[in-house]
Amino acid sequence: MFIHIGENVIIHSKDVVAILDRQLVKSSSIISEFLEKQAQPIVELTAVDYKSVVVTVEKIYFSPLSSSTLKKRSQLPLDIESVVEEEVTKA
Repeated sequence: MFIHIGENVIIHSKDVVAILDRQLVKSSSIISEFLEKQAQPIVELTAVDYKSVVVTVEKIYFSPLSSSTLKKRSQLPLDIESVVEEEVTKA
């Protein structure tokens, strides 16, 4: 299955490692550090503020589409927000 992630860019869903919400990226120093240290090319799909970050095997995309929209398009059963929420409720 393929996912349209904005600005006429389509990726294969099996290549998706994570779909991260913009607010999560901006509020988490760990995720920010991860993005800074990546050797993968970063592709900014929008000239204005991005709404989500799509991490794939080969690239990192800053997408103008929200993480919830991308999740629906990819039909992934789990995204990073639900993992974080589960960890917080367990603590």
